[in-house]
Amino acid sequence: MKRRSESMVTRDILAWLNSLPGCHAIKRHGDPYGRVGEADITGCLGGRRIEIEVKTWQRHATPLQAIRLEEWRKAGAIVGVAHSVEEAQAILKNHD
Repeated sequence: MKRRSESMVTRDILAWLNSLPGCHAIKRHGDPYGRVGEADITGCLGGRRIEIEVKTWQRHATPLQAIRLEEWRKAGAIVGVAHSVEEAQAILKNHD
C-alpha cells in the first residue's frame, strides 16, 4: 500500500470538511507571527471550533502539538490527530 504525503492527506481532509454544510476550514501555514505547535487544520463547524493535526502513517503529534490541542479541547473545540479522512470523520463523530 502506497503511503500518502501529509499535504495530500491535509488536502483531502480539507475538501471533506468544506463539503459539510455549515463548515469552513483552512490549512494553517507557519509564519513568523504564528504560534508554534498549532494544528495543521483550523476551522468551524456549526459554530464549534475544529483543530486537527494531520500526520502521516505511524506518526504522532509532538508534545507541544498535544499541549496545544489540549488547550483548544479545554476551550470547547473539537480536536484530534488524523492520518486520513476517515480518522477526521471519526474525530467529528465522537464529538456529536
